[in-house]
Amino acid sequence: MRVPQTIAIDGQSAAGKSTLGALLAEALGYLYFDTGVMYRALALAALRAGIDPDDEAALSELAHQLVIDVTQPTVADGRQYTVLVNGEDVTWAIRSPEVERIVSRAARFPSVRREMVRQQQLIGQRGRVVMVGRDIGTVVMPDADLKIYLQASLAERARRRAAELRSRNIDMPLEQIAAALAERDALDAHVSQPAADAIILVNDGLTPAEEVALVLNRFVYSEQALENGH
Repeated sequence: MRVPQTIAIDGQSAAGKSTLGALLAEALGYLYFDTGVMYRALALAALRAGIDPDDEAALSELAHQLVIDVTQPTVADGRQYTVLVNGEDVTWAIRSPEVERIVSRAARFPSVRREMVRQQQLIGQRGRVVMVGRDIGTVVMPDADLKIYLQASLAERARRRAAELRSRNIDMPLEQIAAALAERDALDAHVSQPAADAIILVNDGLTPAEEVALVLNRFVYSEQALENGH
């Protein structure tokens, strides 16, 4: 009987994966690992090396040369984790607009993704981690102690995204946001499916605090979860 050491969180776009993952990791004292930072780190390295983000061969070679690590925060500057590339702290550098512009292009190649998954798995194998992404429970950590797949209605996800955008002084019609999310759902359908043994959590109407409390009480610390190996 033990508290799950590896927790995988997948789900729909704007379903609240990052929010739940960060709060759950904080409550447990675990590493919060948003796997998207790996691809941002690769994109940053490609920019520095002058590599075309559409050059799969060059990007794949670069990915194999890099050692990307994600750890608990090493500096008290508001970061949720520290990202290292060959030992260099790039936590804030990977958030630049230049990286933002090319990260999706650099991440789309299968050979690149395979190497990133390999390095993500090495981090996951350490345990005491909450890993968030789109194929964590099915591809990256199929043996995770606890797998959660988040779902929310399209209307709820559009409302949340609109609130997020307003907090950044961006005003976009709700209908436009909903249409973009529906398009993203269709594009992600091949990678964003729940694992067979994942817990499906529909979080419409739940605040982040309520959602974390539900997960902790029902799936992390409950006697039934512990007896089942979760």
